[in-house]
Amino acid sequence: MPGSRGVRHWRDTLAASLTTAEELAQSLPIDADAVRAVIRRYPMRINPYFLSVIKAGGAPLWRQAVPDAAELDPDELLAPDPLKEEPQSPVPHLIHRYPDRVVFMISSRCAVYCRHCMRKRRLGSGERVADGDISRGIAYIRENPGIREVILSGGDPLLVSDERLEKICRLLKKIAHVEVLRIHSRAPCTLPSRISSDLALLLASFQPLYLNIQFNHPAELTHEAVAACARLADAGIPLGSQSVLLQGVNDNAQVMASLMRELLKNRIRPYYLHHADPVEGTRHFRTSIDRGLSIMRHLRGRISGMGVPDYMIDLPGGGGKIPLLPEYVAGVEKDRLIVRNYKGEKYVYPAYLQD
Repeated sequence: MPGSRGVRHWRDTLAASLTTAEELAQSLPIDADAVRAVIRRYPMRINPYFLSVIKAGGAPLWRQAVPDAAELDPDELLAPDPLKEEPQSPVPHLIHRYPDRVVFMISSRCAVYCRHCMRKRRLGSGERVADGDISRGIAYIRENPGIREVILSGGDPLLVSDERLEKICRLLKKIAHVEVLRIHSRAPCTLPSRISSDLALLLASFQPLYLNIQFNHPAELTHEAVAACARLADAGIPLGSQSVLLQGVNDNAQVMASLMRELLKNRIRPYYLHHADPVEGTRHFRTSIDRGLSIMRHLRGRISGMGVPDYMIDLPGGGGKIPLLPEYVAGVEKDRLIVRNYKGEKYVYPAYLQD
């Protein structure tokens, strides 16, 4: 039952994570040989808290965290870095795609290695974000006055210590042209013990600051996760959710409606519903665009407009995110979706990425 798992320091919970097929086989009925083969290429981490969520929530939670042999299926149409983040990184661990904002990856660790991760290529790489990397990133931001917003990401930016996080935020806030901080974290969902009252107050001291969380299924909104989000909301931090449309997890109109209602009820504004990125090793999570549009049509009119997220596609090749709205769709040619990005440039979204 939610709430029966007890309180445990987040570092202890993280340290007790399952990382091998042998450890996982003691808790879940898996094919250890298949899991072992996947882990050799794409490492696994499932912390004890999220393991309990998997056991309570079943297949949709299992699918997100437990390695699947399908991850090794060859698919030449998918790439490790389809969004071209690496070419858009002027300094290590910082992505500058849009003129007014950057993604600053201040951590290489996650509480759970999500099998659908857009940065699957970096999972368990052991690459550390060193002090020098942080200094270079802050220097780049300082030297580019067009940057108004900094998005702290990773890995999970909330898996750094309070002291390190405070230092980074303080340095960023000293840059006159940085107006807004945003944090993208899955910790309230996958490691809610990390969200202490002290952390919430620390983050609240750097307003305006927004925190977006990835919740993909209603079963993730456990008593602990809800309490973690409440601590943040009570501290005055605006919360949003950036869900990912995943086959076998939430590609169901009723499940998605339930998720959005639960988010709103807990003061988390549904922000984006991401179409799954064409990342190598994630083919089995992909749905058709028609499926996503069908779910969006179901949501409209059945739940509050505040609970309807924008359905977004991140264009392969680094073209940026676009919402699937009429003004962004330039036409359909032989099953190819022709879209415009934020610059008005046309992109072809091929049929093979739509199913």
